[in-house]
Amino acid sequence: MADTQEKKQIILSGIQPTGTFTLGNYIGAIRNWVHLQEEYDCAYMIADMHSLTVRQEPAKLRQQILSAFAVLLACGVDPEKSLMFIQSHVYQHAELNWVLACNTQFGELSRMTQFKDKSAKHPENINAGLFTYPSLMAADILLYQANLVPVGVDQKQHLEITRDIAIRFNNNYGPTFTIPEPYIPEVGAKVMSLADPAKKMSKSDENQNAFITILDPPEVIIRKFKRAVTDSDMEIRYAEGKDGINNLMSIYSVLTGDSYETIERDFSGKGYGDFKLAVGEVVAEALRPIRENYDRVMKDKAYLEEVYRAGAQKAGYTAEKTMRKVYRKVGFLAK
Repeated sequence: MADTQEKKQIILSGIQPTGTFTLGNYIGAIRNWVHLQEEYDCAYMIADMHSLTVRQEPAKLRQQILSAFAVLLACGVDPEKSLMFIQSHVYQHAELNWVLACNTQFGELSRMTQFKDKSAKHPENINAGLFTYPSLMAADILLYQANLVPVGVDQKQHLEITRDIAIRFNNNYGPTFTIPEPYIPEVGAKVMSLADPAKKMSKSDENQNAFITILDPPEVIIRKFKRAVTDSDMEIRYAEGKDGINNLMSIYSVLTGDSYETIERDFSGKGYGDFKLAVGEVVAEALRPIRENYDRVMKDKAYLEEVYRAGAQKAGYTAEKTMRKVYRKVGFLAK
């Protein structure tokens, strides 16, 4: 009997270890990572090399990298099912970055919105890495021949330049890289700020009430939701112009599975205070097992080290296969 099992598609995603992950990171990315590992060959990395485009305190960065890796484990990313690694532990990312940088156009890089945004935020440190980071990001994806990359609706530009670089390289040197496609979750792809629902929730927000972190204790979560900005309409319904309530309904819907119609019916006649409390309680309960798992994992440094070392070894094996092909294609002598 013929083997009818199809080869799973490869998904790659990464997250920077700068600050504790937010509820937005969890709903928009990490929560989906856990589900995706059942259907795809998943590779998940802590993108610590990317974090250097902004000045970092070394001791703090080391702690954040370890903490970020532990959070992924606590959220349910399984190293037996998924490839989990720390970017800087796989030297091929830096190697492929240089080759791809030589196949990336200056004009392409200058159009990237992240470069413009970060340059405006950090005018004292507009470094070359900040300008050329898309070639490193392309290396992250193309090293593993990823078919799909989970991206939010506001991150499609990042993947588009990776596709352009890969297509150009393939055209110049022959088939080398898989051209990745975007994977955009249908629900919960974007969680907005609790203080300013017109902008995305961000861990770098100066207003501590604007975001929920994955590791916030229940009382902090509930307090922040009670302070969430809403409109003066006082009716709990999803509608244009009600950004604050829309955001809260979206969060509640994703975590409970209730439709907007069900939420509107269940909270009919109730005030915003009741709904904010309900959302806070749902979020606190959803994050509770993650906090507990995180505390347990962080206490076992030997286990953490074992997992990230094994992940780096597996990632390096796959990455080296791609690098050998790339070096041969561009004309380098075999080692």
